[in-house]
Amino acid sequence: MKYLLFVPVLFAFATPSAHAQGSEQKLEFEVATVRKSPPPGTDNAVTAGVKLDRAQARIGLLTLRDYIGIAYKVKTNLINGPDWMTTERFDINAKFPPGATADQFPAMLQSLLTSRFGLKFHREPKEMPVYALTIGKTPLKLKEVVDDPNAPAPQAFEASGSGSAAGISVNMGPSGSYTFGGGKFDGKKIEGRMLADVLERYTDRPVVDATGLKGKYDFSFEVTPEDYQTLLIRAGVNSGAAIPPQALRLLDNGGDPLGNAVEQLGLKLESRRMPIELFIIDQVSRTPAEN
Repeated sequence: MKYLLFVPVLFAFATPSAHAQGSEQKLEFEVATVRKSPPPGTDNAVTAGVKLDRAQARIGLLTLRDYIGIAYKVKTNLINGPDWMTTERFDINAKFPPGATADQFPAMLQSLLTSRFGLKFHREPKEMPVYALTIGKTPLKLKEVVDDPNAPAPQAFEASGSGSAAGISVNMGPSGSYTFGGGKFDGKKIEGRMLADVLERYTDRPVVDATGLKGKYDFSFEVTPEDYQTLLIRAGVNSGAAIPPQALRLLDNGGDPLGNAVEQLGLKLESRRMPIELFIIDQVSRTPAEN
């Protein structure tokens, strides 16, 4: 599976909801540069990341769809736009204005997407098939983890993700981390509210949280080699990777390996139909405006 190229990164900013388009309050970076990311190495492995401190933001190897997801707090698989938005990657280095706080980062990123990429969009509800993540009938096998109240507060926010044919590793900052390799998924300190988002990377439809879980949890589950291959291909498709037709055909007969896997944890994926709000791109430039 050397063709596989993806970065299933989830950036969970523990901040208030980002400002809606057209908000009267406009927050901007003091200075920002946007450049095309360098191409991946010969092994097709990719590592993307975000680092925020009190002075600046450094973001690398994310697609424009990823940036929109961060700025507007929308799941990337609900963003409808040109195909290149899922494949072409950009690096952003930006300086915060004096007195800015980390929770203002999404709004500043919105301003940058508007000024540099000419982004215009609208939201549109649509009823569609989803999976509802629920508590199953078997005992819940999630180990709740309590943060150390005496631990020093981090001086910076960092999140990163890497993916290749060898597996996946994702650090979601304060929302937890996980690895998926060799047929084993291993999650550490993952927030209950993030479980659905994490699992959604490996499914063919949106996953809606219906568990009511509020804590942070350690957990692991294992899958067969065949299911592992199917789940990696699905993650590649969801991240916009170019997957050969012979690999895509494996998804036609792959069944529901994730549904079977989460049952090991006492969870369940239920098929439902629900109205979901889509994020529709009306206008966006492939080449960002000059820095």
